[in-house]
Amino acid sequence: MTTLNDAIQNLLSIEGATGAAIVDISSGMALAQGGNPGFDLGVAAAGNSNVVSAKLRTMRDLGLGTGDTIDDILITLTTQYHLINVLSTRETDGLFVYLVLDRNYANLALARHKLKSISATVSV
Repeated sequence: MTTLNDAIQNLLSIEGATGAAIVDISSGMALAQGGNPGFDLGVAAAGNSNVVSAKLRTMRDLGLGTGDTIDDILITLTTQYHLINVLSTRETDGLFVYLVLDRNYANLALARHKLKSISATVSV
């Protein structure tokens, strides 16, 4: 298993990555963060916890079964990709990984693959 700080370093090694955080969904607090995406990662972490919470509520309201979980959420901006990967192990339940990528340098498919692989190793 990978510690939070090691996970951040691994996330930042993804080509095009400019920022990464591991975030508590309920509080919006970043438990670990790194990089320099050009904005406050702490504020982004808090805001994106609202995105994840809203999607989880919507899934519940729709009556989607317990087998349906969020793998990831992709937000595309003009110059960036924002990837959110909801963690789902017993130890990491209630957390998500937030990754910021520069669209000029990132390969989205490869970044999603690496994000999923790294997320599977996160340990609290």
